[in-house]
Amino acid sequence: MRNDEYSFAYGGLGTCLAKIHAEHGGDLILVGRSLEKLAKQAEELRSQYPITVETIAADLSKPEAAQEIYDTCHKHGWTVDYLINNAGFGGQGDFTRERTMAEDMAMIAVNIETPTRLMKLFLPDMVQRGEGRVLNVSSTAGILPGPLQAVYYATKAYLTSVSNAIWRELKDTGVTVTALQPGAMTTGFAKRGGLSDTKMFQNTVDPMPVARDGYNGMLAGELNVLSGLPGYQKPMMKLAPILPKKMMMDMVYDQQNNKG
Repeated sequence: MRNDEYSFAYGGLGTCLAKIHAEHGGDLILVGRSLEKLAKQAEELRSQYPITVETIAADLSKPEAAQEIYDTCHKHGWTVDYLINNAGFGGQGDFTRERTMAEDMAMIAVNIETPTRLMKLFLPDMVQRGEGRVLNVSSTAGILPGPLQAVYYATKAYLTSVSNAIWRELKDTGVTVTALQPGAMTTGFAKRGGLSDTKMFQNTVDPMPVARDGYNGMLAGELNVLSGLPGYQKPMMKLAPILPKKMMMDMVYDQQNNKG
């Protein structure tokens, strides 16, 4: 049986996770919107590691994407033992005055709907086999509300919550779901989301150690993996749920406000 990682995105954390899995000798199924970028990444991985790398081009903002991905795997007989939901994006701006309906609905589709659909499709097969691992890339953003990224923070709160609940439901099945909760990383996320000039992304970390923490946590069947936080942020994130919410939201607003 192959240990296939179902990995989304071409750079940053997704690339790190793919490399780590390849180092372990696991075959890969790479998924993303650009077939050209997928092919380039697949060729790089094949040249470095003695593994099989398959690709599936899919627009994860479309409701039919998950079913198409699942059907493609079944058609080719590709067994997915590790499902890694890494795709996701944010976007800075006032919910009422700046963010468009299309932007936020696409974010909900990619960050919430597609990962949920993929778990609905792949988890029953894992349970039937009595083994399998899911890693959902959430965020420390899911720990508290996020003014100026209201929808993004909410999507990550959902992803952490649903991951934790399913983890408990799967107890004693041989299958686990782990939520990775990274802090700000040096990836394309900030640039795409218009966050490069904010205070929050002035001190970012290398995504590779975060990817290793998440991957190892997934293998161990951990519930949540908190990673990639500077020393002063670690205790703050642990205390965030019990600190005064209005004060915390003021802090987040200030960290994400790039208008001075």
